[in-house]
Amino acid sequence: MSGAVDFQLTDDQRALKAGMRELLERRFPRSRLRAAVDGEAERGAEVDRELWRELGAAGLFALRVPESAGGVGLGLPEAVLAFEEAGRALLPGPLAATELTAHLSAAGWLAGGGPAAGRWVAEGSAAGALVADGAAAAGWLADGDAAAGSLVAGAVRGETVVTALDQGGALVEHLASADAVLALGATAVEVIPAGAVARSAESIRSVDPATPLHRTVPYRTAPHGAAPQRGAPHGAAPQREASQRGAPHGTAPTRAAPHRTAVAGAGASGTGASGEATTGAAASGPAARLRREAALLTAAQQLGSASRTVELAVEHAKRRTQFGRPIGAFQAVQHLCAGMLVRAESARSVVYAAAVTEEPGDIAAAKLLADEAAVRNARDCLQVHGGMGFTWESDVHLHLKRAWVRAGQWQCAAEAEEELAAGLLSTVGACL
Repeated sequence: MSGAVDFQLTDDQRALKAGMRELLERRFPRSRLRAAVDGEAERGAEVDRELWRELGAAGLFALRVPESAGGVGLGLPEAVLAFEEAGRALLPGPLAATELTAHLSAAGWLAGGGPAAGRWVAEGSAAGALVADGAAAAGWLADGDAAAGSLVAGAVRGETVVTALDQGGALVEHLASADAVLALGATAVEVIPAGAVARSAESIRSVDPATPLHRTVPYRTAPHGAAPQRGAPHGAAPQREASQRGAPHGTAPTRAAPHRTAVAGAGASGTGASGEATTGAAASGPAARLRREAALLTAAQQLGSASRTVELAVEHAKRRTQFGRPIGAFQAVQHLCAGMLVRAESARSVVYAAAVTEEPGDIAAAKLLADEAAVRNARDCLQVHGGMGFTWESDVHLHLKRAWVRAGQWQCAAEAEEELAAGLLSTVGACL
């Protein structure tokens, strides 16, 4: 996406998209998707480690890692293009969290500002404070565990699966398959072993059969210079996070309520431990930036799904006949497909623009439009397919279910609307 006005893809970016699509068609065809959904090979919805490593070898998680650190040396626009193809293929797994962790591991410095990029992660330094854009994010490896550092170092190569946990206590995807968890606080960022979270997590039924979810207790990252604060040890009830934050240790705790709906995912953008909006340094700090980047990468996946359902609807409309004619010849079906295309292309322009500007308002608009396009396009695709679309053998319902899950991840519609409203109010205030 070159230039601030001309968002046409460059030749290299088109090649990146084509290569990613070819890789996924070869390594994650429909048969593999159905195997994950139908629970074949006793793996069910577990992350395919072999595929994950191949994605790492292809550079999916290293797109934004500098070449000096063994990465591809590209930027957020290229990551968006790759994630769009992943969304089109309904590729399961905590892609955004692993990509973010890989990017941070290669861009981190020692607390003293050491010049070796990523050295604190590679060496498992307990004193390493994560630094993004020169601002300390107070991120430590859990309790100085050197093993956690080696886990994170493998994220770039696809050897490590990293999921994400927002401190509000939202649902965590693919926790059972993860090696590490990227924990985001109001301002702080931590990388902790997945086992530390899994001990107090509860598996719940997900609307998407390929995206297992766990409900966790709220996790509060530590302020800079303090030890991380975690939930109760295995076998003990978790400490209440929001309502009993000031209560003495040992007070009878209760499990926190889920952060949002039962299909929500990794967390909210710009929210604190209790779901309240963050302001000031917290809203502009490294944790907030990670949330925005995750929201944009999730929007890219929604865009890929929305585009794919357009293709599925058009293909079916051409193939299916009624009254001796393809159903695509009927105006009602044509209008449905046209509306789907308009939604997908509108979302595409905003997602691509947000990848270039990286402005909070642009990212909020991208997430809002991409979520709407993915959900409504899947519903209209179901309508074009008729009764066949509601059968388990059809893939259309999988796009709808995955779109529901992603719509609750990182930045839901209400949060995106609040972000846009705040931007409008600040603009109006500046003009008065």
